[in-house]
Amino acid sequence: MAIQLGDYGLGVKRHAYPQNAEMNVTPFVDVILVLLIIFMVAAPLATVDVPLDLPSLSASPNPMPAEPVYISVQRDGSVHIQNDRTDLNGLPALLLTNTHSNRETRIFLRGDEHVEYGRLMAVMNVLQDQGYSKVGLIAAEGDK
Repeated sequence: MAIQLGDYGLGVKRHAYPQNAEMNVTPFVDVILVLLIIFMVAAPLATVDVPLDLPSLSASPNPMPAEPVYISVQRDGSVHIQNDRTDLNGLPALLLTNTHSNRETRIFLRGDEHVEYGRLMAVMNVLQDQGYSKVGLIAAEGDK
């Protein structure tokens, strides 16, 4: 009794598996997970925790920054510095008074939701022309 497993001499294939054109990503995922675990374990060990006795500071601490100046543009286009109402022509003089002629003073610009973009840009142009570069825009927090 003899069994014939396949005829290799006649060009017949032993197995007729269909070709699979997809890439097997399982080994790739395994390697990435192992690397992730290694980095998660090694990261806390990489921090240096050397005890030191640091010298005390002999200089006086820097003073706290002054209160920022708020400029508000209301819906009707009126401009307010802090609580003082002004227009674009009077803005530079009142700005110098409130900032004590310090061009490094932080200025926060608030605009009503319905104010025209051009009006807000006109106020920003006055600030830029006067040399104030630390200008921040303020928005309301939260969703409507």
